[in-house]
Amino acid sequence: MKPVDLALAVLVALAWGLAFVFTKLALATLSPALLLVMRFLVAAMPALFLQRPAISWTLLAAIGATWFVGQFLFQFIGIRLGVPAGLAAVVVQSQALLTVALAVPLAGERPDGRQILAMAAAGLGLAVIALSAGGSFDLAALAVLMISPLSFALGNLLMRRVDRSDMAALVGWLSLIPPLPGLALALAIDGPQELAAQIAATPAIGWLSVLYLGLVATMVGYSIWGRLVRSYPAATLAPFPLLVPIIGAASSAALLGERFAPLQLAGMALVLLGLAILLVPVTAFGRWPRFTR
Repeated sequence: MKPVDLALAVLVALAWGLAFVFTKLALATLSPALLLVMRFLVAAMPALFLQRPAISWTLLAAIGATWFVGQFLFQFIGIRLGVPAGLAAVVVQSQALLTVALAVPLAGERPDGRQILAMAAAGLGLAVIALSAGGSFDLAALAVLMISPLSFALGNLLMRRVDRSDMAALVGWLSLIPPLPGLALALAIDGPQELAAQIAATPAIGWLSVLYLGLVATMVGYSIWGRLVRSYPAATLAPFPLLVPIIGAASSAALLGERFAPLQLAGMALVLLGLAILLVPVTAFGRWPRFTR
């Protein structure tokens, strides 16, 4: 793997991990639905200059609804309801295992032994996290948050039907989907006056967070990752998504002062173990994937 691409892969993982911290900061004044609108209005700006990918409007809407609306709306709601951002970073990344699980009934695939072991470890981890509910968040908040990786996984399966040769254009056009349902939901729940009050009360750090989520985490992050996916085998890139929940949990502890109960730490460790089993394959010689120039 070229050094510059190795650096880019780490930077993408860092950007996505830090996104959970910026989400928490933005949700201090913005509602989940309004943050969804703001994030994707920013991310959709390149669509004004990029040609629509060769994808039907139906499939575009379906991927936008699952990959972006469902994933981020319920992620935002779960964090707003009290789930720590660092814990959310780990739970949301269970999408990789849910993708394998959903591919069984929806795509007719059969998981192998390694995938079954990974799902068992992560499933146990999520159960342990559920047992830790109470205090800062309740079981209902965790249940809402779990819709996020489920929706993410459905979007992953839909993305298999798409040519991702121009990821920047694809992300820009997919970002056109969330603002309308997000605005409709925000108006229905909060009303115009409350939305105006939220916007007026948002400090500079809140708007910086919106820009970060829209430009860095969404547009730049997905675009770079799409280029790397086209350039390297999956086994070479597999370790980097594992960094996202680790960075998310570590940064939330360092920057937001979040602390995790022993049960939460145990559950997070089991989910990360499941992700490691799934995402970091070992070669027939028992070595980790090799990074070369």
